[in-house]
Amino acid sequence: MLHVSVKTPALLELRNAVRFWFQKLEANSKVCIGVSGGADSLALAIVAKLEAVDFNLDLVAVIVDHGLQENSAEVAASTKKKLESIGYSDIFVGKANVLVTDGIEASARRARYLVFQQALETYGAKVFLIGHTKNDQAEGVLLGLARGSGTKSLSGMAEISGPFIRPFLNVDRSTTQAACVESGIEYWNDPHNLNTEFTRVRVRESILPLIEKEIGPGIVDALSRSAKILRQDATALDEWAEKVFAQVDPMDIEISTLESLPVAVRSRVLRLAIYAAGAPSGSISAAHLEPIEAFVSGWRGQGHTSLPGGVKVCRISGRLSLSKPQPNQPEK
Repeated sequence: MLHVSVKTPALLELRNAVRFWFQKLEANSKVCIGVSGGADSLALAIVAKLEAVDFNLDLVAVIVDHGLQENSAEVAASTKKKLESIGYSDIFVGKANVLVTDGIEASARRARYLVFQQALETYGAKVFLIGHTKNDQAEGVLLGLARGSGTKSLSGMAEISGPFIRPFLNVDRSTTQAACVESGIEYWNDPHNLNTEFTRVRVRESILPLIEKEIGPGIVDALSRSAKILRQDATALDEWAEKVFAQVDPMDIEISTLESLPVAVRSRVLRLAIYAAGAPSGSISAAHLEPIEAFVSGWRGQGHTSLPGGVKVCRISGRLSLSKPQPNQPEK
């Protein structure tokens, strides 16, 4: 069982971060916690165990074996033993089926969240804690900038998204590492986190340190704050767009309605309409929207535009018309 002083500074900071969320839950709630064996997730498991006693919560540790490294099964087994030493009895170990389609990182993330969802369903839990820190947030913002992404991507990760809660988004990675040391728990250093073939690793190991050196310290904090502000802005714009979208026929929209909207809202309405017409979720990029925007703000008699999922968009008699091939019929 875990025996640590509650006065150690890192543990106090992390316990406060977790307590904020635990006090919102009903007693006897099931709470899943993602644990990779790294410092962030182990620190989360440690402080969650310490705090759960006061709130009478039932914790389930969730380990994902991605199978991407030769010793992945051994790492999962080692992490399970550490969790047992902390006092966890409910430990779910899931094997991820990583099908690499758009890079290892993105593919592993999709597979990981499928295991998370399986754990939620298995235990009937409504909440899942994840140990992302402000460093992860800052890295994500820089990656979004490099991709030329929009507001939503630059706004990073939300503290709460469906059942998933990230209590450490305002906590530095060094704090989670210190918490593990204070608890006497050795954390695992994933070799992938040092592999500069991954863009995120280059951002973490080279770009962020260089920016701090040339501009000054506090870049991680600044990027994290920027992400929070951008997320607030993006949420407001999303809500505005959703209200407009609820009042139109997504397959046949008056151009005059779209013209009256700011571009930031109009692009969101267009995206919602395209997905409603049948485009695969997440498939529409800013490049896809450019010719659709031109139907509204740069009309010169253009022909139809084809989009992912077989969706077609054209302008007819002052209206934006969307269509999709019927099932089992080839796209023309």
